[in-house]
Amino acid sequence: MRIWGKFFGFTIGYMFGRLPGGLIGLWLGHLLDKKSAQLSGIIGKGANRQALFLNTTFAVMGHVAKASGQVTENDIRIATMLMDQMHLKGEARQGAQKAFSEGKASDFDIKACLKTFRIISMGRKELLQMFLEIQIQTALSDGELDPKEHAILLTIAQELGYSRTQLDELLKRWQAEFNFHKGGNDSQTSIEDAYDLLGMAESSSDQEVKRAYRKLMNEHHPDKLVAKGLPEEMMELANRKAQDIQLAYDRVKSDRGMR
Repeated sequence: MRIWGKFFGFTIGYMFGRLPGGLIGLWLGHLLDKKSAQLSGIIGKGANRQALFLNTTFAVMGHVAKASGQVTENDIRIATMLMDQMHLKGEARQGAQKAFSEGKASDFDIKACLKTFRIISMGRKELLQMFLEIQIQTALSDGELDPKEHAILLTIAQELGYSRTQLDELLKRWQAEFNFHKGGNDSQTSIEDAYDLLGMAESSSDQEVKRAYRKLMNEHHPDKLVAKGLPEEMMELANRKAQDIQLAYDRVKSDRGMR
């Protein structure tokens, strides 16, 4: 039983507000002890930052997949493909499958799940963005975004500290990435999508394009992400994201004649 939060809460409260203040401090200390116990329980069960990232990723993927009303075969295929890309086997794969199923449940508390995830990940922006991009990829796996899926993505984004505008920018970039692969490097569509993937416009200067490219590569550098807590199993995902950024930049450089 944890008591230090209650002890210090009562002591400090009593110093400033006598008995009423002490009682308020005792209650606040109780809440602190309770939250501490919950987090310790998570860590004590072996769910370190990387394991939590994996489980939360698949649980929220399940929730996003169910958002449109029914989990489709394509949703399951995307989840299975992600597990294959991460080479998840044995208990790790079973854990991911279980998390995906739990996320589909009607009583899944997505906000509580994301709050815990944000605390354990220590609010590291690169990890939170990678997590959000995976959910965006799930929602747009069929090339379309259902309004209910958008609502769920907005909830996820806001719980992770992103605004609606930032979410829409990420959605535009991922859609461009989807189209870029679909269109091929020789099409006019691909150059437009290459700009969108970099978050730039054709009117942007060469220097602005270079800065955007460097910023994106820094945010998605696989080694940096793993060092900050990204599971090593997700290294391939980070590599692919970095490769797509590089391809888009090369396409823009070629079109502009940049060196």
